Amino acid sequence: RGPRRLSAAAAPGMEELLRRSVPPLPPYETKEKAPPPAELRGAEFVRFYRALPPGPPRAELLTRLARDFGVEHGRVAEAAGKVLQAREQRREPGALLQAEDRLRYYLNPQYRGLFQHLGRLEGGLRFLVELRGDLVEGLASKAVDGPHVKEMNGVLKNMLSEWFCTGFLNLERVTWQSPCEVLQKISDSEAVHPVRNWVDMKRRVGAYRRCYFFSHCAIPGEPLIVLHVALTSDISNNIQAIVKEVPPLETEDTEKISTAIFYSISLTQQGLQGVELGNYLIKKVVKELQKELPQIEVFSTLSPIPGFTKWLVGLLSPQTKEQGRNELFTESEWQEISTVTGDSSTETLKKLLNNNEWVRSDKLVEVLHPPLMRLCAWYLYGEKHRGYALNPVANFHLQNGSVLWRINWMGDTSPRGIGASCGMMVNYRYFLEDTASNSAAYLGTKHIKASEQVLALVSQFQQNSKL
Repeated sequence: RGPRRLSAAAAPGMEELLRRSVPPLPPYETKEKAPPPAELRGAEFVRFYRALPPGPPRAELLTRLARDFGVEHGRVAEAAGKVLQAREQRREPGALLQAEDRLRYYLNPQYRGLFQHLGRLEGGLRFLVELRGDLVEGLASKAVDGPHVKEMNGVLKNMLSEWFCTGFLNLERVTWQSPCEVLQKISDSEAVHPVRNWVDMKRRVGAYRRCYFFSHCAIPGEPLIVLHVALTSDISNNIQAIVKEVPPLETEDTEKISTAIFYSISLTQQGLQGVELGNYLIKKVVKELQKELPQIEVFSTLSPIPGFTKWLVGLLSPQTKEQGRNELFTESEWQEISTVTGDSSTETLKKLLNNNEWVRSDKLVEVLHPPLMRLCAWYLYGEKHRGYALNPVANFHLQNGSVLWRINWMGDTSPRGIGASCGMMVNYRYFLEDTASNSAAYLGTKHIKASEQVLALVSQFQQNSKL
């Protein structure tokens, strides 16, 4: 009842504001001559929106904006009719192109005009990123829903993709001398391996470490997406060795550096979700590192495998009622697991995986090592969503043209790492001369380029486990 009551109370002011703020789509013939809406209208919309508390009141406004100020369907139908007519009458190309241009024009929702106007205001781009953040959050929590809102989210995402293309982005390096508020933002936004304290933060921007972010020329100094790099002598297999607290070494010995490990990439603005920034940031940082340290020849990630434990527990679930060995394990593996857990059903194993308790038993860790490695290889290589890698991190790096290089047992022994991926991590390796062809092969034919280690584990899975 709460939101409905609010809806009735908020409607008069809200409706009036939207009517004033959203410029009508002028007729096609006068589109070039239409005066821009008054700046005050845009500023009034921003003030009104920011004054609304997050949650239902903002959801209400976004829903009305999407539903009542979208595409004018009558005009679209009319323009589409003219395109068909021009084709049927086989009129000259100019007439057909003009009819198509008219149709394209009327496919623009009215609220697009408001977003375009806001994007030109001082601070307007920052506001649109905030507004899209609310949209993304609202759609995830179902606070806003329906085809109109989803459509508006897509329109705004595409507009932000144009405004946040590489030409407008600046690459900035973070050091301990960077402004305090930048260091604070980098620390707060670290989504992969949380920063514990200032000593930890100092280490992550100190010797043998690099931290870079993209900012936008209209929002200077504001980190949009952040990449952390470790400079090492080989491909790291354990994250604790990179992020654990050790006193920072003041000077780097460049002779010890031959490898760059990308160990964390975090988007700081929810409103830029789905806008391609990560791929460009990695490419830009590679160029930067090659300039600074030309001896670096190996570029690799040390990446988390979010969702693996959940996937594995899900596979154990359908078979919980069966006594005896589970189909994911061989006969002898299941006997050993049952001996350690004291239970021949999968219930106890599921519980131990869910609450991280299994790592307390050295014997269980030893027994689970071979089967979990091959299951993880299959999860990354064989489990698909619409033909592409199901795991979002894998999909991101494979789209960028990397190779699925190595799965690391106990690569992340933090409670978070054990909980999300049974402690495993993976390296995606970037061979710079092959990234374009690998990316094209993955996007075109959905082919995953993988190393011998990974393919051997996949083959073991195919021999020993049944899904």
